[in-house]
Amino acid sequence: MIPLKPILSHIDNIPSTAGKFKPDKSSVYYIHHRLPKFTLWPIIFLSFILFFFFLSPTSTTSPRRRGLRTTSSYGGPAWENRVKLSAKPRSCTGHTVLVTGAVGFIGAHASVALKRRGDGVVGLDNFNRYYDITLKQSRKSKLVDRAGVFVVEGDINDEVLLRRLFGLVHFTHVLHLAAQAGVRYAMINPNSYIKSNIDGFVNLLEVVKSTIEQPAIVWASSSSVYGLNSKVPFSEKDRTDQPASLYAATKKAGEEIAHAYYHIYGLSITGLRFFTVYGPWGRPDMAYFFFTKDILNQKQISIFEGPNHGTIARDFTYIDDIVKGCLSAIDTANKSSKKKGEFRIINLGNTSPVSVHKLVSTLEKLLKMKAKKKVVLMPRNGDVPLTHANISLARMELGYKPTMDLEMGLKKFVKWYLDYYDAKKKSSW
Repeated sequence: MIPLKPILSHIDNIPSTAGKFKPDKSSVYYIHHRLPKFTLWPIIFLSFILFFFFLSPTSTTSPRRRGLRTTSSYGGPAWENRVKLSAKPRSCTGHTVLVTGAVGFIGAHASVALKRRGDGVVGLDNFNRYYDITLKQSRKSKLVDRAGVFVVEGDINDEVLLRRLFGLVHFTHVLHLAAQAGVRYAMINPNSYIKSNIDGFVNLLEVVKSTIEQPAIVWASSSSVYGLNSKVPFSEKDRTDQPASLYAATKKAGEEIAHAYYHIYGLSITGLRFFTVYGPWGRPDMAYFFFTKDILNQKQISIFEGPNHGTIARDFTYIDDIVKGCLSAIDTANKSSKKKGEFRIINLGNTSPVSVHKLVSTLEKLLKMKAKKKVVLMPRNGDVPLTHANISLARMELGYKPTMDLEMGLKKFVKWYLDYYDAKKKSSW
């Protein structure tokens, strides 16, 4: 085999401009006389290929796009027609809403409620694996699909996809619920919170502000932004500069980013601070959900308490009440205007905190089983001892009035849980 190094070393001696060139005996042309003719040009060609391969960058994909599905994966007239059909409201007065996180807990319920009242709805969800993906797929098939909502499987960080959707449909509103949820998971995978809750939100805002008729945005903030605030009940006017978790910090950052886009571009943005949402089709990482699972499986559950046996309590808010608040926020949102937008931050809670001990005793009553309890000191994992919503602004701005008490709400959840997992168990036989 002819070594390539001598060949490559003499390629540089060939003039870059036309003219006569007289090789010496060590040149590539000298090799021509020593080799069969059919071997010369393949060797030269291979040399050039190797040369440019090692000079070229390893990837031309930007970090923002790397790992994301591009819109070339979607496509064709059939896909576009499904998007347009799903986006069409029942009447000319109906809204056209893009719901991100459409197969999430709140997103699925909100998508169904919007569609049932006659609004056009297009869903967007990346089906991430933070928790059991089969639950998300079940929400899609048994709730969202049946309501007639088309869900696009894609990521809010995919700018090209977002621009394509906004090019196909004139959305009047965006209900932005896509986010990396969970307080404790931030200690395991912090980058997922930055990518979704900050990068993804900015990407969405960038696309929205560049549209001709900018839609109003209603998006999910969190009661977690109140962090270590000790004043109760939590009011929108309270300080929120002491987050207790990375999740809370990203949600607070989202509020500040949203205000900047309102101020500069005149976007209409409403941030809803949700307080401990629960109910059927909920998230498995929530206490009421995994307490139910462990009690039924006769596994020990850990009940947190604060220093000096302090009570841990949450302002549990039923899913239907939260959805009503979301729809009211959409209905009352002003139009985005480059001259004058709107910026609102509103609490959505039940304003009746319940201790974790009370939560467990209620589940015991509904499940007709005693829990194996272990009381432990709450670790420093991002949780806070108390959440309690002041909903005066929600009442005034949205006509918001929660109606579901914890026992009745948990009764509905337990019924769903037993039906859902019993059906899954039977289907696996």
